[in-house]
Amino acid sequence: MLDKTYRPELVETKHYEKWERDGAFECWKNADEDPYAIVIPPPNVTGSLHMGHALNNTLQDILIRCMRMRGRDTLWQPGMDHAGIATQMVVERQLEANGQTRADLGRDAFIKKVWEWKAESGGAIIGQLRRLGASCDWSRERFTMDEGLNKAVRKVFVQLYKEKLAYKDNRLVNWDPKLQTAISDLEVQQQEVNGSLWYFKYPVEGFENKTIIVATTRPETMLGDTAVAVHPDDERYRDLIGKFCILPVVGRRIPIVADEYADPEQGSGAVKITPAHDFNDFEVGRRHNLELINIFNVDATVNDAAPEAYRGMDRYEARQRIIADIDAAGLLERIEDHVHMVPYGDRGGVPIEPYLTEQWYVDAATLAKPAIEAVEQGRMKFVPENWSKTYFEWMRNIEPWCVSRQLWWGHQIPAWYGPDDEIFVEETETEAQSVADAHYGKAVTLRRDEDVLDTWFSSGLWAFSTLGWPEKTPELARYYPTDVLVTGFDIIFFWVARMMMLGLHFMGNVPFHTVYVHALVRDENGQKMSKSKGNVIDPLELVDEYGGDALRFTLASLAAPGRDIKLSGERVAGSRNFVTKLWNAARYCEMNDCSPQDIFDPAECQHTLNRWIVSELVRCVGAVNTGLDSYRFNDAAQALYQFTWRTYCDWYLEFSKPLLMGDDVAFATETRATAAWVLDQT
Repeated sequence: MLDKTYRPELVETKHYEKWERDGAFECWKNADEDPYAIVIPPPNVTGSLHMGHALNNTLQDILIRCMRMRGRDTLWQPGMDHAGIATQMVVERQLEANGQTRADLGRDAFIKKVWEWKAESGGAIIGQLRRLGASCDWSRERFTMDEGLNKAVRKVFVQLYKEKLAYKDNRLVNWDPKLQTAISDLEVQQQEVNGSLWYFKYPVEGFENKTIIVATTRPETMLGDTAVAVHPDDERYRDLIGKFCILPVVGRRIPIVADEYADPEQGSGAVKITPAHDFNDFEVGRRHNLELINIFNVDATVNDAAPEAYRGMDRYEARQRIIADIDAAGLLERIEDHVHMVPYGDRGGVPIEPYLTEQWYVDAATLAKPAIEAVEQGRMKFVPENWSKTYFEWMRNIEPWCVSRQLWWGHQIPAWYGPDDEIFVEETETEAQSVADAHYGKAVTLRRDEDVLDTWFSSGLWAFSTLGWPEKTPELARYYPTDVLVTGFDIIFFWVARMMMLGLHFMGNVPFHTVYVHALVRDENGQKMSKSKGNVIDPLELVDEYGGDALRFTLASLAAPGRDIKLSGERVAGSRNFVTKLWNAARYCEMNDCSPQDIFDPAECQHTLNRWIVSELVRCVGAVNTGLDSYRFNDAAQALYQFTWRTYCDWYLEFSKPLLMGDDVAFATETRATAAWVLDQT
């Protein structure tokens, strides 16, 4: 007999462990049926379950369980991402606690340390996903640093290089001075800062006492100025276009150029151009063939390209010295309070620098063309459809993809350099050595590129590398392309776009037919959750208090397309009450000997009550299927809620009591079988 009180911590664990033990989540269970596959957005090995994960994985689980119940051969491919910067920082902090640095260990010993940490503590989130009830095929769990995936990464990079789609170039990157590596746009967070706007006078060459005033929020970068830009239609400066001015404290002669980037309505209408330290200035510099002068070291101290007085200073120390020197020269016009956005590295926690450096790039514009066409032609669709506009806008204006990172943890770039810096890109060192020796006509010593690849490079292969590519495996033939990707909107650019480009290029087909973009989970007041606001809701705490099913049902019931979810403990408590209602219905059936009958045919029910509940169930099934097939999880959940609580429990079970206790044995028997069958279907 079921316990009187529903205790999710016992019930959920028992059933989940049995399902996993019995292989209920494994693919190839229905090999004769059509396949249906989803790849999990791989959580970081350093991660722990947050509410975004809970929503994302709940929706994937609903889809995969639905298709599994329909008899499809389902694969929900799980795994984790090595999360280059995040993981390296975890291990470096451990070393710091013991008074060590990674430099003390050396590369090989440090990498070994990271693998040890991964084996001991990494991947806690996988256990948390199990607690949530995620029915992935855990026997197929993958990791982006597995040898099989590492082989795929090497093959892709080498092929891109030989197709001239991967190359080295000197461009601006987001540079984290604390971690001393390039980082992606996703790892940059804009923070509002109460700062200042300094107005400096740049003396105009050939004019007595004439200056052109520029405004800047970053005086330290003026050491790298190579022009001043004004708008071509700005009457104030028309006579100065083509002339030169003198850069204060540096003394360098720089041109005054006409460029539409200068906004006559902003500041003085004249802007300093520092191509090596500002992304917009870099483009202006390219248009006007300006010199690029990098004035920072990798730690954001001033380098030897600047005047001697500032060399070795921290960027902010140099800022104060420059302001003082310009003021002393009588060239500080004024200072205004100015609120502006400053980019910070989300891991290093310090302001990032646009920084001119040589890095490896992938020709994203070429790879993007087939990925754009695939969506235009409907071979891949977004749900809700409006996200395709976001995708197109970014893809049609895509910049070269910087794929190198100055880290030790990650996929080391398979490039080697000869004595004269000739580059040899091959899948293995042996192959590179062979090609190099042939090139030079003798045996030479090679040095390997120390950089590793951007984490998004390896995760961009996730949909096919996890299926065994580059080997032609049965799984690859059967489950690629996958059916749907469930993701948040914030990684459309970074992950969805990368997977589309690389999937089409290397597999000749889209990696998925549908991308379902879910909304954000916010607090009950609609505020975005953040630690600084103190409104973060821990999904594991809700699971502990109310059960995993209660949290999952709450998230599903609120998951309307395009609408953010306002979550509260009260909503989850309401779902726990719903689960309890279902438990009590099962207990009622058990107490009244209502058990499933093999020979029961609902179409042959004779009593009006039983015929009515069967028809209501059929209506509910239709509503649930319609909801799930259109990714309206909230509609499916609402149909289930109304049928289970109102129709089945409140009406049918109440009206069944006289029949179960009455003298008509045939109706009593039919009602027991009907009640059990409907409960089982529900």
